Amino acid sequence: MIDSLSTYDNAIILLYFVIVLAIGFYFSKREKPTAEDYFLANRNMGWLVIGFSIFATNISSEHLVGLASSGAERGIAVGHFEWLAVIFIIMLGWIFAPIFLKSQVHTIPELIGKKFGNSARKIFSGLSIFTYIFTKIAITLLAGGILLKEILGWNFVTSTVIILLFTGIYTIIGGLRSVMYTQIFQAVVFLVGGFFVLFFGIEAIGGFEALFNDLPIGHWEVFKPISDPDFPWLGILVGAPILAAWYWFADQYIVQRILSARNLTEAKKGTLFAAGLKLFPFLLFIIPGMVAIQLNASISPNEAYASLFNSGIFPVGIRGIILSGFFAALMSSLASAFNSTATLIAYDFVKGSNPEANDEQLVLVGRLSTIFIVIGSIMFIPLLKLFSNGMYVNLQSMQAYISPPIVVIFLLGLFWKKATSHALIWTLIIGEIFGLLRLAADFLVTDTTSNTIIVTFASLNYLYFAGILFSFSTLVFVVIAFVTAEKGEKLYSLNKMALNIDKLNN
Repeated sequence: MIDSLSTYDNAIILLYFVIVLAIGFYFSKREKPTAEDYFLANRNMGWLVIGFSIFATNISSEHLVGLASSGAERGIAVGHFEWLAVIFIIMLGWIFAPIFLKSQVHTIPELIGKKFGNSARKIFSGLSIFTYIFTKIAITLLAGGILLKEILGWNFVTSTVIILLFTGIYTIIGGLRSVMYTQIFQAVVFLVGGFFVLFFGIEAIGGFEALFNDLPIGHWEVFKPISDPDFPWLGILVGAPILAAWYWFADQYIVQRILSARNLTEAKKGTLFAAGLKLFPFLLFIIPGMVAIQLNASISPNEAYASLFNSGIFPVGIRGIILSGFFAALMSSLASAFNSTATLIAYDFVKGSNPEANDEQLVLVGRLSTIFIVIGSIMFIPLLKLFSNGMYVNLQSMQAYISPPIVVIFLLGLFWKKATSHALIWTLIIGEIFGLLRLAADFLVTDTTSNTIIVTFASLNYLYFAGILFSFSTLVFVVIAFVTAEKGEKLYSLNKMALNIDKLNN
């Protein structure tokens, strides 16, 4: 029991966990699941499950904490990332889903590996695993721990153990099928909880008119000045699409839902449904953050969502639903990250190195991998606590340092006939070194740093940096591709794998 909540609220939260585990266990009932079933739900998912799963995978604790924080501090400008996502989700269904489903691959690195070889596949997969631990799992746990401490007074270790225990049980046992079906329930719960937060929050400040009139005018600026430190309009135009392309097109974390589709029609319908659901975070997370700062101007931005919960504006019973919605957002994304990372390990490293590995071995690898993933993610948490600005902006900035080279090799690798494996590998290596240098600069540069070049490098807006790194990576890829092509490197043909991109897009 949670002492700070009423009996009714505790009962609702307990019911949430019971239902999640019941759904997870029900859809895990397989005597000996095949690898195809465990990792891709036997490629038999319909549009409703796919749509809910894409949305629930995307929305996590960093959205609740981070979007509310950005809304409280900067207003609606952070909504650009959510609005842009709608376009890219639709592109995922109409442009890339045909390629992914026709290829019959299990992972995105496998698709790259079929054209450029096993080394490229493993490097791409290894980098993906690193980013999941660093930008998804660890930040999700960090944001969850912060919010549970503010709301319930739990210490970080207690919060993390509880979250990982309940999420890990059905993820390890049931695989992707259990994850996706529980996400239907979880998405509904956090949508309902989010609408309650919006409704009672707006009512507490006297309606939308009060929200419009009492907040500073800057909170309603959609386009910030070109020199804005977080959301410059030119940076949004140049950098945000690069981050979106990586996340929605080349990320196993999201694309695994498409790979589980029964057919292309179901995949397309699922992306349309997910795109529609993606319109809600603006109302359910950003606006409540703005409400929170209006109710209590003295709070720090990262406390915005927690301050609403503790403000006394929610009736008995509603608090339980809202907190259940938070657990749902947190657990759904963690489960997806665990399963996707395990899939990469099982197929790209185990199956990639040993094609004779059977289903039983792959499923065992997938289950054991989750344990090591959790341990690895916890190791990164102290490092992430060093960030001092808004959590959502920090998440976007880390992705801006990592994703541009991935987008370059993914798009040019698929669509440029002169692409080579050497170009792909060296672009990843050089580009990621450049990006990690920028990440290191965030930690190392202080107010006392005197080197002008280093200070300028560290102070460059993350969205501008994403555009620069993308351009630099493209140049590296093209130059190396021409050099290695002149040496007579022979590439694998996509035609041999029924992956004729031109035909698929006609």
